[in-house]
Amino acid sequence: MSKRKSGILLHPTSFPSPYGIGDLGEKAIEFIDFLKNSKQKIWQILPLGHTCFGDSPYQSFSTFAGNPLLISPDKLKEENLLKEEDLKNPPWFSTTNVEYGKVIDYKYSLYRKAYENFKKIKNKKILSDYSAFCKKNQKWLDDYCLFISLKNYFIEKRANTWETPEYKAYKKANEKTMEENTINDCYYGASWNSWPSDIAHRKKSAMDKWTKQLKNEINFYKFLQYEFNRQWHFLKDYAAENNIEIIGDIPIFVAADSADTWSNPTLFKMDSKGFPTEVAGVPPDYFSETGQLWGNPLYDWDYHKKTNYKWWTERISNVLELVDTVRIDHFRAFESYWSIPYGSETAVTGEWKKGPGEEFFDTIKKALPNPSIIAEDLGDLNEEVLELRDKLGLPGMKILQFAFGSGAENSYLPHNYNTTNCIVYTGTHDNDTTIGWYTHSDNKTKDHVRRMLNISGADIAWDLIRFAYSTTADIVIIPLQDVLCLDSSARMNTPGVSGGNWQFRFTDGSLTYEKSSGLAYLTDLYNR
Repeated sequence: MSKRKSGILLHPTSFPSPYGIGDLGEKAIEFIDFLKNSKQKIWQILPLGHTCFGDSPYQSFSTFAGNPLLISPDKLKEENLLKEEDLKNPPWFSTTNVEYGKVIDYKYSLYRKAYENFKKIKNKKILSDYSAFCKKNQKWLDDYCLFISLKNYFIEKRANTWETPEYKAYKKANEKTMEENTINDCYYGASWNSWPSDIAHRKKSAMDKWTKQLKNEINFYKFLQYEFNRQWHFLKDYAAENNIEIIGDIPIFVAADSADTWSNPTLFKMDSKGFPTEVAGVPPDYFSETGQLWGNPLYDWDYHKKTNYKWWTERISNVLELVDTVRIDHFRAFESYWSIPYGSETAVTGEWKKGPGEEFFDTIKKALPNPSIIAEDLGDLNEEVLELRDKLGLPGMKILQFAFGSGAENSYLPHNYNTTNCIVYTGTHDNDTTIGWYTHSDNKTKDHVRRMLNISGADIAWDLIRFAYSTTADIVIIPLQDVLCLDSSARMNTPGVSGGNWQFRFTDGSLTYEKSSGLAYLTDLYNR
């Protein structure tokens, strides 16, 4: 990255749309135009993966597959895969929140129609592109599509059943280590460790049988991945034409119930039944007194080392085909990670264990030409983590909401920055909006903010934006919620809280000339 730039943090699900969730269509193009007119150079997003139950971009059914919910129905219509009448009279959706259940039902009904029309296509160029996509991505695509097809099959088969012999056997096998609610969630949610043993353990005869039986479903999901890929690359190319770089995001861990753990269990700390033995999280911190129990299976780093980190190289390479720069979430776990015994009620029972460290990144850099990487270096850090980040030359993150209330020596205060190789945020997706944060801060913190910025606090969102722009940091990224001066109701995620997250959407007409000119003014003023 070149020096002194600025940009906006916004996930595509947050765009306005008549279909209940933001997508890769017209409003995404309009947003890139807004960035250009505002003299911004960066668009930062969250992970693009196919989200699991809970809808978090940091928990996906595959670390390689894109989120089908981001596919634009309007673009499917442009491709003659949907008709005008198919898109008339969509259900009523909230304009400020994603209602995932309703969205999934509605959009998948459209995707099914589009797929039926796709199967009738005679266009040789499209068919050739589709075939090339499937061939290029076969290594992960086949496993993912079979995984999701099997999952849906068993969910449907088990719906409205109770106390079947299969359920009783699963419950008996796991009742010593799992609570009944968890057993029910795994069984009726069709976690792969609840499937029949032969397919759960990928016996060849079972793989052949189910691949044949679920052929149409498998091809449906291949079609969705093809469409996601087409639409995303069109958008990425448009961003590049307008000199907008895209910063993507890669969760360090994968979901326990995912195509990744099913197809590559030896990469993870898992037992022979398909359950984790050690899971990820963080100790008590700013966000939670009991820490955060994420539940992701931890990596068997010794095994990864034996493979020369091949899976990780492929994973990062895949992301860098979609974005220009990748932010690696929870970077500190490469130095040391919080290991929690599976079955623990909170993260308090964990312990620190050593990660792969510098060797991992040296291997990645040898395999990939000049990968552009950002270290998410937040949370409980030690000197070793900071030394690793600096030795690798990776930019870290500075969050201004963390800077106030604890004194002039706070490392997040700009006068204490010891490098320009960093990215300043007012807040991230895990923080409250700036207005929400300031409103709920104690009087000491508010007083510190007002004195440091020499303000009244009446326009706190833009005052903090200006403060961010004025810093020596090479990059400044502002969540769109702060640009729009939104309160806590627009917060994207509250760590440690299971419901109500990842739903934020901004309303049509919010990207005004006033907001654009304000950003452009600050960009010029502070040479960004």
